[in-house]
Amino acid sequence: MKVAILGLSQSGKSTLLSAISGKPPGSHPANQINLMAVPVPDERLDWATDLYKPQKTVHAMIDSIDVPGFDFTDHSGRAGVKRLIDQVRAVDMYVLVVRAFKSDSVPPYRDSVDPRRDVSELLSEFLLADLEMVTTRIDKLKVAVSKPSKTQAHDKEELLLTEKLAAALEQNKPVRAVPHNENETEMSTALGLLTMKPIMVVINTGEDEMDKAFDMTGVVDASVPVVTLCAKVEQELSTLDAPSRKEFMADLGITQTAAHRFVNSCYTAMGLISFLTVGPDEVRAWPIRKGLPAVEAAGKVHSDIKRGFIRAETIAYADLHTLGSEKAVKAAGKMRLEGKTYIVQDGDIINFRFNV
Repeated sequence: MKVAILGLSQSGKSTLLSAISGKPPGSHPANQINLMAVPVPDERLDWATDLYKPQKTVHAMIDSIDVPGFDFTDHSGRAGVKRLIDQVRAVDMYVLVVRAFKSDSVPPYRDSVDPRRDVSELLSEFLLADLEMVTTRIDKLKVAVSKPSKTQAHDKEELLLTEKLAAALEQNKPVRAVPHNENETEMSTALGLLTMKPIMVVINTGEDEMDKAFDMTGVVDASVPVVTLCAKVEQELSTLDAPSRKEFMADLGITQTAAHRFVNSCYTAMGLISFLTVGPDEVRAWPIRKGLPAVEAAGKVHSDIKRGFIRAETIAYADLHTLGSEKAVKAAGKMRLEGKTYIVQDGDIINFRFNV
């Protein structure tokens, strides 16, 4: 899973990445794309680790890409943004960080602090970048379909799709809002369009406005997660030991760290869940798409398990947590034997049986 963290200049993206990764500011080069692996906080994984005492515990990870701040105020800045965008088209999701904090030492973008304006500008630029790409593709396809070839039928189909996408973009609609069948989704994904991907908005506030509500109605769809936090405070929290962090959070009225809120919102936006594998050697969380059948989930662990899949011995985390041991779960008749088509649920603890 790859998430690109984007924002206008001086929005606090790098501070946010420091907060969610636990790495100190300046631990990665400035003014270039940086990748950090962020562990997914999961209390279920922590509890299972206490139960099984494994040799190692492996969290699910989100690869978070910090992209230098965008600047659309001049031609040079726009050209730089275009190059940066082309480098992150293959990610799974975009997080838009916008500034809501005031600071005399950090001049704001366009000389004023306006989160709604900044989100609107970023999304408008996404639409324009996609329209440019789609228009270029249409021109190439029109030439291709005019000549007999082995791919002519496919090219005609893609041309119809790209013209439909262009029409949506010209009406300021993201391409993910265009109805897609499975084939169209595959072709659209191959184009690497920005507005095809899920997005999340992070509003970076000042220390005195962490409880302030920011209305994004009319700027983003109601399905888009909007998270409000103070990246500066969250970065300071990430440097504390657990007891001090808990005390500081209580004083500030913070119930979840930025890492928890960031990851949970990313999971929601990308339609992800986690299942667990457990044992004395390893306790591990595996991120998968919601709705994935057991045989496909098995393939996430190892291709041989998918190929030789027999059954999935499955325990709901809630049952294991309540009863306290696998032995008690089995005695209560709560362990299930599921087949290939079983839809894996969030928190399932699975032991795959296979033969190759």
